[in-house]
This record gives sequence, structure tokens and C-alpha cells, in this order.
Amino acid sequence: MKYKSYDVFIIGSGVAGRYVARTCIKAGLTVAIADNREYGGTCANRGCDPKKIVMGPTEVFSLADNLKGKGVADGPELNWTDNQKFKKTFTDKVPAGTEKILKNLGVTLYHQSPKFLDENTLSVEGKTVTAKKIVIATGQIPRPLNLKGAQFLKTSDDFLKLKKMPKSMTFIGAGYVGLECAHMAARYGCEVTIIEHGDRALKAFDPDLVEELVAVSKKLGIRFVFNAEIKHIEKLRKNHRVNYSQDGQSHSVKARLVFNTAGRIPAIKALNLEKGEVVYNEIGVVVNAYLQNTTNEAVYACGDVSDHSVPLTPLSGIEAKIVAENIIHGNQKEIEVPLVPSAVFTIPNLAMAGLTEKEAKKNYDSIVVKHEFPEKWFNSNRSNEKAYGYKIIINADTDEILGAHILSVQAAETINLFTLAINLKLTTEAVKNMIFTYPSWSNDIKSML
Repeated sequence: MKYKSYDVFIIGSGVAGRYVARTCIKAGLTVAIADNREYGGTCANRGCDPKKIVMGPTEVFSLADNLKGKGVADGPELNWTDNQKFKKTFTDKVPAGTEKILKNLGVTLYHQSPKFLDENTLSVEGKTVTAKKIVIATGQIPRPLNLKGAQFLKTSDDFLKLKKMPKSMTFIGAGYVGLECAHMAARYGCEVTIIEHGDRALKAFDPDLVEELVAVSKKLGIRFVFNAEIKHIEKLRKNHRVNYSQDGQSHSVKARLVFNTAGRIPAIKALNLEKGEVVYNEIGVVVNAYLQNTTNEAVYACGDVSDHSVPLTPLSGIEAKIVAENIIHGNQKEIEVPLVPSAVFTIPNLAMAGLTEKEAKKNYDSIVVKHEFPEKWFNSNRSNEKAYGYKIIINADTDEILGAHILSVQAAETINLFTLAINLKLTTEAVKNMIFTYPSWSNDIKSML
């Protein structure tokens, strides 16, 4: 049997996969890439980018609502259909545009998820291909829920392409995706319930700021149910009924749509990794410092599917660069991850960088915690924001900033200055001695210290 052979075969056409493909093809290697969905990956097609476009009108709505009677007479009306049309001007051109760029570079394209046949051999589109190096960059997918009625669950993909906003919806899971979608839906007039198995939302974030965000969310009309176990989901004539238990009691909630926002898992199930001698765990493909699989040296993994990764697009690009260099030049470059900030794009945003208060107390002898909800600070007060808060963790011995946690309408931007300060090991005194534009949200960080 005649096999098609490549120097590099990449599985996944998102940020990480595309970077490896471009770099390797420019180095003179033969490259193929496969994707079982539209080319361009999650972020551009059904994740970060369209999410921010859908969020855009709600930002205008929120600010106008804050300033009603303070210079704004009548607030704007949100129109989901119009916003979806605008979103599609961005997303519709991504797949074809991505394929055109890759084809023009000389990359061979496949439109199916490959399956490993052995360590260097894949089956894809009914063809058998071999590759000297195989790169897994398939990202993550929603975590399946093993319960009766799970077939009725929608995902964030479905949310972002809804043709119209329903009267009600329920989210199972109070993480990033659940909170962000809930905030958007509530502002578009939807009745929203979030059901969470644990005792709080957003477990990775500072509990004090999360509590405040939940309070703001409740004022927006979002209902929270914590410490709940989903039993089953029923399809009714117009609605779905989510049956759950809480404190030993049975409860239910009806909604037109129910979304699974209970986390994400590596997209590896369809790859038959066992046949490729590729070891993996619940986090993702197991890799060493070179981002090379620890049991199959022909395989590398980068982006969200790697067990080394944090599921954020900027880190995917950094990992892809490491993988490409190691494929081209041999394993010479080890991954060194800088501090990675994270943000939840609710309104207000919740953002963090560095250590939490709990982590800092565990790792340092003496810390200083600056924590406040400064509702009367000028920036918050001038636009009548619903919440503003921060918690900054400082090493008492060196005066260096260890962690920053911010709740504000501009937290996703402000956190970048703290990320810079922590990466550069700046002291609070050094930051306070800098000059920023005034009055700006960024200038507030000096008052936080």
C-alpha cells in the first residue's frame, strides 16, 4: 500500500496548529494539517472573538443604564439578531480565509479528525499517512455530562450562534463560560439560572471578589443554585426541566434552553492515542519540557490540549513557537511560561495575575494584603459602576507584588499592568513612582498599593 508521507502532520488548525504549520513550511519541511471542524480554531470561530462581539452591545447597555438620569435620558435597546449579523461579518470569513493562507503556503489540508494507527502513522479521510513528527493541537471541548437527558444540553458554541434570544435558559456550571454567557443573556432580557455542583462560582478566583461579582449578578436577575447535583433533564413541549437535588431535597427549574458549562476537557477521544503509544491524562497529552510526548518521541503537543498548558490563547502561541523550533532544530528549546493573567468577561470583569491570598500565605513567611471595595473612587463613581474591588498581595520582606485580583469594568485591561509589574519583580514603591495618565483606570493601581 502506498502511503502519503510528510515531515510534519498537525492535528488542529487553531492558533497553535497554524503557527507550527507556517513556521515548519517556511523552514522547507513538508507539512499537512487536519481539522474535523471549520478551519481557524475555537478562539476565532466560536470562542474568545465572537464572545467579545456579542458582549459589545451589553457594555454599551450597562454604561447607559449606569448613567440614566445622569446625562443619559433613554437607554439603548439591545437587538440580538442585529448583533448576530455583525458577529458573522467576523466569523464567516475565518474558515475560508484560514484555508487560503495555509494552501498558499503549500500546506496540505485534511478535513477530518485523524486516528493513530501506530507511532508515526495516521488514518485520515480514508487515506493512510505517515509523518516524521506529529503535532497534536486539538484544543478542548465541553466536558460531557453523564446523566439522563444529556442529549438535550447545548454548549457555548450553540449560545454564540443562537438565532434569537429565548425567554429563559439554565446553565449547568458556574465557571468562566457559564458566568460570561449568563451576563450576556440576562442583559438581552433572558431569565437566567446557574446551577453549580460546588459551593461557589469561579473557584480559581479570589473568593471575596467572586462573592461581590455574584451579588452584582443577582441584581442583574441571575439566579444561582449552589451545592446542587443534577439528576436528569426532561424535554417538555416548549421547555426543558432540569431536575436536581440540594440539601437532600428534590427541586427542578424550567427553561427554554439548558447549557452545559461544567468545564472543558482535552479534545483527544477520537485520536486513538493508545495505538500511537501516546500517553495522556485527564489534563491532556503528557509532555516534557520540550513539549514532546513522554512515550512517543515523534509526537508533540501544544495549546490547550497539552497537559502543560493553561487554556488561554496567548500561551498557545508561545507553546507553538517552542514546538516548531524543536521540530526544526532538534530539542533545544524548553518551555518557560511567563506569568499568565486571566479574566472573566462579565460586566464588571474579574481578573487575576499571580498568587492568590491562600497561595501566598502558604509560600511566604510574611505578606501584606491590600483589599478594598472603593466605590467612591473617581473612576467608579463617575460612571456609577455597580462594583469595584481589588485585592493585592505583597511580599512584606521585599515589597514585591505577588498577586493582583481586580473586579471592575476595566479589570481585564488593568490586570495587564500588574502582570508586567509581577513579571519584572517590581516593588510597590517602584510602581507608585511611575506616572500614568490621569484620571484613568490604570492610574488607580497606585492607590491600590
